[in-house]
Amino acid sequence: MDLTKEEEAILNGEKGEVPERMLRLLVRLGEIYGADKMIPIGSVQVAGVSYKSIGEPGTAFLEDLAYKNARVKVLTYLNPAGMDLENWKTIGFPKDFAKNQIRIMNAFKQMGIIVTSTCTPYLAGNLPRFREHIAWSESSAVSFSNSVIGARTNREGGPSALAAAILGKTPNYGLHLWENRQPEIKIKVTAPLTYNADFGALGWYVGKQIKNKIPYFTGITDGNTDQLKALGAAMAASGAVALYHIEHLTPEADLVNTNDLDTIEVGPQEIQNTYESLSTGKNPDVIILGCPHASLREISEVAELLHGKHLKKPLWVCTSRVMKEAADRMGFTTTIEQAGGHIVADTCMVVSPIEQMGFKTTGVNSGKAANYLPGFCKQEVVFNNIRILIKEVE
Repeated sequence: MDLTKEEEAILNGEKGEVPERMLRLLVRLGEIYGADKMIPIGSVQVAGVSYKSIGEPGTAFLEDLAYKNARVKVLTYLNPAGMDLENWKTIGFPKDFAKNQIRIMNAFKQMGIIVTSTCTPYLAGNLPRFREHIAWSESSAVSFSNSVIGARTNREGGPSALAAAILGKTPNYGLHLWENRQPEIKIKVTAPLTYNADFGALGWYVGKQIKNKIPYFTGITDGNTDQLKALGAAMAASGAVALYHIEHLTPEADLVNTNDLDTIEVGPQEIQNTYESLSTGKNPDVIILGCPHASLREISEVAELLHGKHLKKPLWVCTSRVMKEAADRMGFTTTIEQAGGHIVADTCMVVSPIEQMGFKTTGVNSGKAANYLPGFCKQEVVFNNIRILIKEVE
């Protein structure tokens, strides 16, 4: 790699131990993937935040960096933690888990990282611009930023994202380069898409088929940002799709080369089969929405559906603290709580210890959550659209 004099000085240890360790990690990563140089970045999103995910070794690593005065150079947000950081007692998160989760948050905060724990940082104040280079970690956030915003990021691991945050740079390879953002397969959609869950089912099916290729969709005539994040999140979970294009909808779709692409058609039957294959259980113990984290529009829809009702089983709506505070102000939180539900901030069903909280079957409208819950949380899954799920617990 072609390093600047400043970068060479960092590698020689002239700027301290932590910058040297972080740059060595990024240089090694760049060498593996053929990067020619380091490039400046506008923001970072760091994964590896939940104590459930990183345990004691990860916590000790972060505390060591904080103790050695590591500080980030660019706007840096966090992925969801393992619990609601303010209301964990009320919701019932385990006390020992909470103690360790708070250690993690304190270490990140000491490094200058914004402890808004969310997989939708673009809804909480970290919104990159078109073609801006960033270094984000969480798979759905990577997909959304690349595809819907048109920013440029690879799917960073937790350590590489943290290193990029401390240095303000990342290796120039992969999706940072225009030639690597071209579609590799065409997806012709003939199925009707109404609910966010329909987009999630489509994404899960396509991700399974194409693995880590870049798809170009035709036949999707409309889709709001919530539906597009559901689509990308599910593709990233069942495959490893970090970028997609939709004809006339996403910002780079009319700029890329679509000649000579093989085509996969997805119709109503494929969507129905996906609903059935992702539903491994019946009679959910809890309904958990917000994977990726719910927007204010999604929270308002839940509040409207729950108005005047009394739920027989728990319902969570996972979101960022920023969206939770907006929901409080709008009265959505009160409506949901009066029905027996909770708006749960800072965490989600995948990275929280729900299996320790008595839940065995979880109802979701997220293709991503349906993909991960059986393995990560030992859950049976009921996957359906929001209206049918709420009827399950009325």
